[in-house]
Amino acid sequence: MFDDLSRKLDGVLKKLRGQGKISEANIAETLREVRRVLLDADVNYRVARQFIEDVRKKAVGQDVLTSITPGQLIVKIIHDELASLLGTSASEITFSTHPPTVVLVAGLQGSGKTTFSAKLAHYLRERGRYPLLVAADIHRPAAVDQLKMLGMQINVPVYHLPGETAASLASGGVEHARKNARDLVIIDTAGRLHVDEEMMKEVEAIKFAVTPDEILFVVDAMTGQDAVTTARAFNERLNFDGAVLTKMDGDARGGAALSLRATVGKPIKFLSTGEKLDALEKFHPDRLASRILGMGDIVTFVEKAQERFDEDKAVRLEAKLRGSQFTLEDFLEQLREVKKMGPLNQVLGMLPGMNRLPAGVNVDEKALVKIEAIIQSMTVEERQKPQVINGSRRKRIASGSGTTVQDVNRLMKQYEQMQRMLRTLGKGGGMRRAMQGMRLPTGL
Repeated sequence: MFDDLSRKLDGVLKKLRGQGKISEANIAETLREVRRVLLDADVNYRVARQFIEDVRKKAVGQDVLTSITPGQLIVKIIHDELASLLGTSASEITFSTHPPTVVLVAGLQGSGKTTFSAKLAHYLRERGRYPLLVAADIHRPAAVDQLKMLGMQINVPVYHLPGETAASLASGGVEHARKNARDLVIIDTAGRLHVDEEMMKEVEAIKFAVTPDEILFVVDAMTGQDAVTTARAFNERLNFDGAVLTKMDGDARGGAALSLRATVGKPIKFLSTGEKLDALEKFHPDRLASRILGMGDIVTFVEKAQERFDEDKAVRLEAKLRGSQFTLEDFLEQLREVKKMGPLNQVLGMLPGMNRLPAGVNVDEKALVKIEAIIQSMTVEERQKPQVINGSRRKRIASGSGTTVQDVNRLMKQYEQMQRMLRTLGKGGGMRRAMQGMRLPTGL
């Protein structure tokens, strides 16, 4: 996410990193370039100007100018100011002490409200809640069908009665949840192509009918400064509690995220990072600031791994690794576990330094499909004892997986490298020795 913004900022700050001495003059020059990068990312110009002024005040202090590593210290200052601009700390959903908790979802048409409503239901269901989705978009017929389909996928019921008004649907949904022991109601409302009076009156009527505990404004992250104008209009009428940025896996320039809180004064609570219904992240300002500056986001990486990796499988794998008994069957299992974490570009984007890859460089996920096909074309014996795979078997495996013998040879070579690494670790050689001469597994 924000790949272009991240690369440009890294290019500007590279001039300061590692310098033994800096002055107010080159700090001013750097900040001018940072301001230009922010404006290119469609950040609100007032927000960009105030951000640069806040950084400048801290960057020209004596502690920075006399620091041993002034360039790195300025990067830290920019990181802290970015985190402050984005909201300082994560903001939680407000849950009612008298269930059900009612969450009202609002926004423009096409912003991803319906999909987000289902994602939020799935996200909170995984955390012990019992949600009910209410299809209160009565103007777009497909919205009701879409929400019902999404509800079936995540095993969450959807409330809707044809012919009812949006407000009566919302209040009826809350009553239905109360009678059926559902402690969370998520109301998907109608959107329009632009802010208009009719839409605002309808969503205000829903708010009046159900008195929601939480109002979330959904905005497309690719809309830039336009998102700020829309957010202001919605906030004036609804006084929403937080914002949600959707389509973060697209070509989002960053303007909406960096401008929203500073101009509307409301926190960003969630990021929608993909099309799958589990592609929803709680928004952490400091973590996003780290990603933008190319520092990675190891905390979120570990959290995703903990959510999706089976603990018992991990213990068994560790025992196999210690005994150097890692087979191709284990390799296939781990490959599938990694794929559960989401698109590889997003997973790798959480690792430090990934913003320094050339623009347009993408991880070829088809290579993983090819690896999976090759291993699946092997017999159980071949997966467990790869040493039996001779030339004729490699031809059969290549034919069965729709690949070439060269592809099979490449996979076998990478597997042998992994085996050598495990044997080295088993002899107490340490990770550094094991990694010498080792290359990361590449695409086939």
